[in-house]
Amino acid sequence: MSTTTIRIEDELKSRINAAAARAGKTAHAFILEALAQTVEQAERDNAFHALADERWARILATGETVAWGDARAYLSARAQNARPNKPATRRFGK
Repeated sequence: MSTTTIRIEDELKSRINAAAARAGKTAHAFILEALAQTVEQAERDNAFHALADERWARILATGETVAWGDARAYLSARAQNARPNKPATRRFGK
């Protein structure tokens, strides 16, 4: 395990100490948890954007899309445990 030193404004440090105390944690544990959550969120965001970029590239390459109304109806039916047919694709922009 390595050590990293950070400078924190006094007001923020006080807020961290108070929040950690309310959570029943040390300031150190509170900060580590906050950092871990922030890193995990950044990783999820990056994965989401990478997937979106990949799907957008596929749309541009194939021109195939599904109308939002059709997709919404399909997903709604799936959420109710139905087994609807997949919606038909259409050319992008039509």
